[in-house]
Amino acid sequence: MEKRKKIVVLAGGYSDERDVSKVSSLEISKSLKESGFNVEVLDPADFGSFCELVKKIKIMNPYIVFLGLHGAAGEDGRIQSLLSLENIPFTGSEFRASAIAIDKYISATLVSAQKIKIPQTLFYKKHEKIEKNEIIKEIGFPLVVKPNDSGSSVGISIVIKKEDLSAAIDYAYQFGDSIIVQKYIEGRELTVTVLGNKALPVVEIKPKNGWYDYRNKYTRGNRIYEVPAALSKNHSNIVKKYAETIYRLFGCKAYARIDFRFDGNDFYFLEVNTLPGMTPLSLTPMAAKEAGIDFSELLLKIIDYSLKNSN
Repeated sequence: MEKRKKIVVLAGGYSDERDVSKVSSLEISKSLKESGFNVEVLDPADFGSFCELVKKIKIMNPYIVFLGLHGAAGEDGRIQSLLSLENIPFTGSEFRASAIAIDKYISATLVSAQKIKIPQTLFYKKHEKIEKNEIIKEIGFPLVVKPNDSGSSVGISIVIKKEDLSAAIDYAYQFGDSIIVQKYIEGRELTVTVLGNKALPVVEIKPKNGWYDYRNKYTRGNRIYEVPAALSKNHSNIVKKYAETIYRLFGCKAYARIDFRFDGNDFYFLEVNTLPGMTPLSLTPMAAKEAGIDFSELLLKIIDYSLKNSN
């Protein structure tokens, strides 16, 4: 790949995952510079709107825009659609796949139609009356309450008794206008990165205490990762096939990470991350390393797959 080409890295942004995005983008920028690219970092929050940001990028005329954004205001298709309209190349999935993936309820509905299991799920919009007794009757405990369109475990609660349900619902609504309530699947937390249509080794996440919440996710030493996950060859192949099926179903491009729960018998789909984290603690670089792909090579592959029709 020709060196000294200009790459604009988008970092920070407007979402609740702004700080994580900055860490990811720092690692991305550092590696791309070491690979010989001319890297410029822009924060969408420094502009009055995405439209102003895109105007600036168009003037800069980069080889590609590397999306280091996370969360609803960056991973939901809006910036992708604007860049597409201006024929500005960017990393990762197009706007359609991004919009589908950020919506957990729509994602679950589509995946369920593929005969891949999902936790029993209920959907609610803000100001809609919620009959808590109906939730308890239909879902039972333990259950999970989460915003419908956020990531990084933001706004999520695991509820084991009725007295805590209202607070969990209120908390989730702080991060969006819709929420989902799901049956908590006892078992193991697994994630599969798909790179250029092919699944990388499965990673298992084992929090030392509690569950894989925001604190455990981004605090060094709070969890153990096993890669490849200790699965039978058959189970490993099944979950990888599920991940690749979901990747194609959503129309993802270049790379994405798909999260599952495993109860020992069945895999349950949780969500798709179309812009997975690239921090020193992130799962996608970890899976790539296990496959013999270092961080620098991973970024170059993402750029290459993004510029080609990898679907």
